Amino acid sequence: MVYPFYIVDVFAVEKYTGNQLAVFSDAREMTASQMQDFAKEINFSETTFINPEPDRDQAYKVRIFTPNQELPFAGHPTLGTAFIIREFLQAKTAENQAITLSLNVGKIPVRCEVSAEDDPIFWMLQNQPEFGERVSAETVASVLNITPEEINPNLPIQEVSTGIYFLVVPINSLETLKKIKVNLEAYYQLIASLQAKSILVFCPETYSEENDLCVRVFADYLGIPEDPATGSANGCLAAYLVSNQSFLNQKGNLTVKVEQGYEINRPSRLFLKANPSQIEIGGKVKLIAQGSFLNS
Repeated sequence: MVYPFYIVDVFAVEKYTGNQLAVFSDAREMTASQMQDFAKEINFSETTFINPEPDRDQAYKVRIFTPNQELPFAGHPTLGTAFIIREFLQAKTAENQAITLSLNVGKIPVRCEVSAEDDPIFWMLQNQPEFGERVSAETVASVLNITPEEINPNLPIQEVSTGIYFLVVPINSLETLKKIKVNLEAYYQLIASLQAKSILVFCPETYSEENDLCVRVFADYLGIPEDPATGSANGCLAAYLVSNQSFLNQKGNLTVKVEQGYEINRPSRLFLKANPSQIEIGGKVKLIAQGSFLNS
């Protein structure tokens, strides 16, 4: 049996940046065990598997795997998979016409914002946020190998989910953000009592003047020591910022550009739009390669 797949860069600034994703375009004959084996072999942060036959609502069933386990939802796999569906499985959608993915958290629409001058931006509508526990600066500082004073005291350290929980941590400076090194023993002690198994840290200083915020995401629990671009985590960040009335414009809306992945040489750019009733995460997708897996 031959299984075709594609490799794309999601939330890319240009080719060979952003977050790598492998997408299998026909998983109808695959077992969950095969999907997990393929994801482990590719060893990207996530790999997706599409049923190319949409349901009666024209939604495509998609499963997402890390090298270690299946996920109910993740951001860059959702956008990258929508790109492959649009390019290879259906006629190209008109601007703002949604491609719907049926994930384990429910149906997620992705719209394509077409530009005559630049690559399309794919926008993913997030689920409504849920807010979990708050954690002390002293506890998180020991996990990140920084001091409590290097964490912004004016914002909470809190669990947030728009599909999957992340612990959101506000950092004062880019200098601090750059030097973070996760203490794995303290990390596993922390997440044992939390719904969030991954940590997003952010600060208002950036590498590029084009961007508004700099982010890092740590997810050793999922087999991802550091992720170069994380749509699900940034969806949580958008909800967190709106909830705390931070970085909002004069109309009370959030419209920011986020950079991620610079510390691991995969610079990425994510677009965040949010208000109290809706959260969208956007990014560009670059097609890199295609091939086949053999299963004999």
